[in-house]
Amino acid sequence: MIRLVLDKYLDKNNITRYELAKRTGIRFHIIDRYYKNQVVRYDSDLLDRICTALDCDISDIIEYKK
Repeated sequence: MIRLVLDKYLDKNNITRYELAKRTGIRFHIIDRYYKNQVVRYDSDLLDRICTALDCDISDIIEYKK
C-alpha cells in the first residue's frame, strides 16, 4: 500500500499547509488533500513541486507498506 506521509513531514518540520501552498503555488485545498492522504491519483508535477519546496526526497513524503 502506498501512503502519503506529508502530514508527518510538515508537522515534524513545523511547516503549515498554508506555507507549503505559498512556497509551491499549489492551491491550499489540493495541498490539504495530499496532507490528509485523500489523493487517489498522484500528480508527479505536484509531487516534484512539493519536494522542491521542502528540499526533500520523495521517500520523505510517501511510504510503501506491503
